[in-house]
Amino acid sequence: MSPEISLKSLSGRTALVTGSTSGIGLGIARALAQAGANVVLNGFGDEKEIETTRAMLEEEAMVQVAYDKANLAKPDEIAAMMARASTMFGQVDILVNNAGIQFVSPLEDFPPERWDAIIGLNLSAVFHTSRAVFAGMKARRFGRIINIASAHGLVASPFKSAYVAAKHGVVGLTKVMALEGAQFGVTANAICPGYVWTPLVEKQIDDQAKAHGIGREEVIRDVLLAQQPNKMFATVEEMGALAVFLSGPGAASITGAALPVDGGWTAH
Repeated sequence: MSPEISLKSLSGRTALVTGSTSGIGLGIARALAQAGANVVLNGFGDEKEIETTRAMLEEEAMVQVAYDKANLAKPDEIAAMMARASTMFGQVDILVNNAGIQFVSPLEDFPPERWDAIIGLNLSAVFHTSRAVFAGMKARRFGRIINIASAHGLVASPFKSAYVAAKHGVVGLTKVMALEGAQFGVTANAICPGYVWTPLVEKQIDDQAKAHGIGREEVIRDVLLAQQPNKMFATVEEMGALAVFLSGPGAASITGAALPVDGGWTAH
């Protein structure tokens, strides 16, 4: 456990993390809870498993942890979720926009409905959640908005038109938020991960190995991590530690940044 987390640096704060029932979002939610913040989880999954996760976080971190199943593809459900969180905890101090989806296809074959869905969840939902908390953060003169973008918010790859467009949009939106919140104690930053080790990535390794007829290590080195000079996956714990730092007093002057956590990918 990191020093920042063990010191309960976020005690008394409330964090809402979208897409936090698994993977990167869950890792960030756990880190924020361990740092003392009350947490609202959001995402899809088996309800019994989500409740087990919620109760476990609450017990291990000794904070309040709630779950909201709002569908972020629907702006009215986003508004209702943000209102419920504010009613339950008084306010939302830290907003982590993590939810996202992906689809890969050549541009000429890219299904328009897939484009709309990816832009809707990966970009428009970030606007809707942030809009709902921004005035309150400014009025209280404190707020932290952390948008989980991607290395694809900084560089492109073929066949990922919607995802790359959305993540570039998230980085741009983050900068606007930073400028508008700068005089009110509200910071906004984008974390731009490369490949992070999650159950979803592990499944991709097996799928790619079958598709290419090669071993797991070759998939990791030559396919997934081909662009990452360190040839290592980042971890959800790293994402969580960075989110905790950005949420705390030590990051008060860090705003409008797009922070690569990509093993050197975007240094090319």
